[in-house]
Order: sequence, then C-alpha cells, then structure tokens
Amino acid sequence: MTLLYQLINGLQVGSIYALVALGYSMVYGIIMLLNFAHGDIIMVGAYTAWFIITQMGLPPVAGILLAVVVCVLLGVIIEKVAYTPLRSSPRISLLITAIGVSMLLQNLAQLVFGAGAQAFPTIVSIPNITIGSMQVSFVAIITIFVSIISMAVLTFLVQKTKMGKAMRAVSEDMGAAQLMGISVNRTISFTFALGSALAGIGAILYCCAYPQTSPTMGSMLGLKAFVAAVLGGIGSIPGAMVGGFVIGVAEAFVKAAGLSTWADGVVFAILIVVLLVKPTGFLGRTMQEKV
Repeated sequence: MTLLYQLINGLQVGSIYALVALGYSMVYGIIMLLNFAHGDIIMVGAYTAWFIITQMGLPPVAGILLAVVVCVLLGVIIEKVAYTPLRSSPRISLLITAIGVSMLLQNLAQLVFGAGAQAFPTIVSIPNITIGSMQVSFVAIITIFVSIISMAVLTFLVQKTKMGKAMRAVSEDMGAAQLMGISVNRTISFTFALGSALAGIGAILYCCAYPQTSPTMGSMLGLKAFVAAVLGGIGSIPGAMVGGFVIGVAEAFVKAAGLSTWADGVVFAILIVVLLVKPTGFLGRTMQEKV
C-alpha cells in the first residue's frame, strides 16, 4: 500500500515536471535554446494567481486564467526583447542571456513581493477519493490527468495542424522554411507562447501540491524539469513526459526511504548516468551535423 501511495505521489510531482519539460523541449527543438528563464515564468504565474485570488478577492478560476495569460505574454515578451536580437549570435550568448533573464525575474519578484514565502490559497477543496482501502488525493488525480491531456493536445497540434507543420519545418531547417513562405518569427513566438501557457498550468498545479509561492520557487523546479527533458530526449514531446514521470517517481521513492536530503542529488545522479549510457535520452534521436 505504501508503495502505491508513493507511486501516485511520484506521478503527481512528475506530471508537473513533465509539463515544464514540454516547454523546454519545444523551445530547444525550434531554436536550440535552453531557456533557463522558463522556471521563473512559472514563479510569475504562481504570484499572479496568488495576487488575483488573495489580494483582489477574485474567484480561483479568474486567478488560473490570468496566470496562464500573464505567463504567455511574459514568454513572448522575453523572446522578442531578449532572444530575437541574438538569434544569429553564438549559442552561448543565448544561454547567458537566458540565465540573466532568470536572475532578473527572481530579483524583481523579491523587490515586489518580498523575499519571504507567501501562503497560496486552496483552489481545489474536493475530498479525497477512496479506492478500496486507499485514500487518493483528488489534486493528484487532476494533476496527472491534466498533464496527460496536455501532452495529447500538444502532440496533435504539432503533428496535425498547419502551425505544427510550420514548427517542425523551422526545427528541421529554418532557412528552407523561410524560403517556403513560413513566418519564422511568428512560429517561434507561438512556440514560446505555447510553452509559457504550459508553464502557467504547471504553476497552478505546483501550488496546489505545495501551497506557497516564493521568488526562487522556479529555480529547482526548472532544473528538475530540464533534467526530465534531457532524460526523455530533449526535443521529444513524449520523451519529456516519460522523463518527468521517471524523475518524479524516483524522487518520491527516495523520500519514502527516509533519504529526503538526498532526493535532489539522486535526480542529478540519474541525469549523469543517462548521459553516460544514452546521451540522446530515452526517446531522443541522434542529431547528425553536416560539415
């Protein structure tokens, strides 16, 4: 029974990692950028929902919707202001800029909201579900369900829609896609908007599981989601989901074994082992570079 409890807990946390990892994978697949500001977009979404619900007194639905909208707008603004001017620069320039944007968002949050954590209000107050002799958290079920639905919708969008075809074309060859009449700028902005929307959803689910917000909450969450993306094969949508679930379940079992202080270390140890054994990740494909 304890094993099953920990599995559900791991899948709940892993679902959040997976949602955030999807944003990493999509952006990397399009412009080969490791957007380390992605975790801090989650933090902004969490603070937005907290402010709307607790300070303005609006219903939770309004807080959730506005959190997603703010995350989308922030993601697009960051892409236009910080990344677009450096698109033809060396990749290390983009990486340093992403880290700089992350630090900027964290410090702005500290200035506006203070360095201390804020208690996040209860959004879902539905009682636990009883399955046999086991009590299962309704929030855990919702979190897992939302992540699976998000992956299914995202897969459909990428594989079957016109914008999805444009995203795949830009990721394969940006120059050729441009010659075929595809708007590269619009496609990249759409990718950032979509990834940021998933970050907004992830922010709400994370705050439901761990009801508090802080300026640095996105740092470790973003790093673990990045590990999940690399583990599953960065650039792969199903891979991001698989990586998220693996990391979440591994973390839950390590904590259940009484080794909570080692949980983060185990996550990064898994990354090192996978990179040594299979650098492309579980579902990643080998990239061949032409010379």
